[in-house]
Amino acid sequence: MASLILKRSSPSALKSIVDGLRIGASSRAYASVAAGSDIVAAAPGVSLQKARSWDEGVSSNFATTPLKDIFKDKKVVIFGLPGAHTGVCSQQHVPSYKNNIDKFKAKGIDSVICVAVNDPYVMNAWAEKLQAKDVIEFYGDFDGSFHKSLDLGKDLSAALLGPRSERWSAYIENGKIKTINVEEAPSDMKVSGADVILGQI
Repeated sequence: MASLILKRSSPSALKSIVDGLRIGASSRAYASVAAGSDIVAAAPGVSLQKARSWDEGVSSNFATTPLKDIFKDKKVVIFGLPGAHTGVCSQQHVPSYKNNIDKFKAKGIDSVICVAVNDPYVMNAWAEKLQAKDVIEFYGDFDGSFHKSLDLGKDLSAALLGPRSERWSAYIENGKIKTINVEEAPSDMKVSGADVILGQI
């Protein structure tokens, strides 16, 4: 399946918070990963933090999950978004996957994963609020290292979010990216929703 990488464009002026989310769009044109890339090799030594309560974090000695454990020998759909509890992420992005989970399972997908530049405790509270924790795996990228490694980081200081991520999705088989979709701006949800990637599997 061919990769879908969208070219970013820079706005002429900051007219609103939505336009503010586009700041920095011209700093690079493409993510550094594409169809055929090995996601584990692209982010060497990087681990993610599975959503959990503080007490669960303490009891696990704040364990993290290496990428190879998430992707090896599995068919995974992963989507990244700017942050927990934010507008488009809560109202559209996560629900698009939650509401289509049976379709993903029917296509043989082992797991659907949501990742954001947040700590695992915020991700846990958000997943519970959305009543999605039982169908989607939520992971925190607390320091943004995962997204930086994939060149999917984004400065969203204009929206008082600081360093975050692009809005994106990918289908991955045994660690190899089959297709990846990156929005033109993190405020958009045109190519990273469940309906698009279901058609790419």
